[in-house]
Amino acid sequence: QAQLAESGGGLVQPGGSLRLSCAGSGFTLEYNTIGWFRQAPGKEREVVACISSSDSSTYYADSVKGRFTITRDNAKNAVYLQMNSLKPEDTAFYYCAAALTSSQYATNYPYWGQGTQVTVAS
Repeated sequence: QAQLAESGGGLVQPGGSLRLSCAGSGFTLEYNTIGWFRQAPGKEREVVACISSSDSSTYYADSVKGRFTITRDNAKNAVYLQMNSLKPEDTAFYYCAAALTSSQYATNYPYWGQGTQVTVAS
């Protein structure tokens, strides 16, 4: 059964950093576009970053450009989201998701992890 599992969330002060990991089991992440999404209380789920399967091209939401970096480690069947210069508005539940086609839209991702909480507060 294809599963995704996120890890690395937690509480961090503004300006701090976290690295989220997305591990795949039951399928190979290398052959999928992987997206990171987040959802804050009372808000809709939004895309954070995506990395394509074909050429590892990346997409970032404007709100995280220059601060977040999405990368792959195919040997470990994992995708990472390095988050630097974190702001309180980055506080949300973060999910990784997999899709067979490149997309920034959550509706195009059939596989989702359970998510991990990121809280940015002093």
